[in-house]
Amino acid sequence: MIESTQQLAQRCAFDLYSADRASIALGMKLIEAGPGFARVTMSVRADMVNGHGVCHGGLIFALADSAFAFACNSGGAATVASGASVEFLAPAAVGERLLAVAREQWQGGRTGLYDVVVTGGDGTVVAHMRGRSHRVSRAPAAAASSAASAAKA
Repeated sequence: MIESTQQLAQRCAFDLYSADRASIALGMKLIEAGPGFARVTMSVRADMVNGHGVCHGGLIFALADSAFAFACNSGGAATVASGASVEFLAPAAVGERLLAVAREQWQGGRTGLYDVVVTGGDGTVVAHMRGRSHRVSRAPAAAASSAASAAKA
């Protein structure tokens, strides 16, 4: 059976998530994945707040970075971040469930560009991250041929 690009993306993202001890320890959950796409949630715990009583920006960034990682590894090739920037737009409170949605914006050669939007429980945009990816390995031959077959179908 030939694996579709959607099946490949889900398998790759969920395999990476299952081995991601940091994301799991922070309570992140990979909700959905597709080609160049991922949705990840995290609830703000009391041990995640800074001195101002709101979620620490580094943890919001970690959520966005994890969604970025699952999205850019959805093609079957090992991919890492080559850089990222984040804008914090609103605070997140204890108990708030954050959602990070990562989407591929551009792919060329071994590099890619992704936008991640983090929203709070009421839909308020908490942060925006732009990440740059770099593929460090090629997609496995079986995955590459499956993707090519699915694209022709």
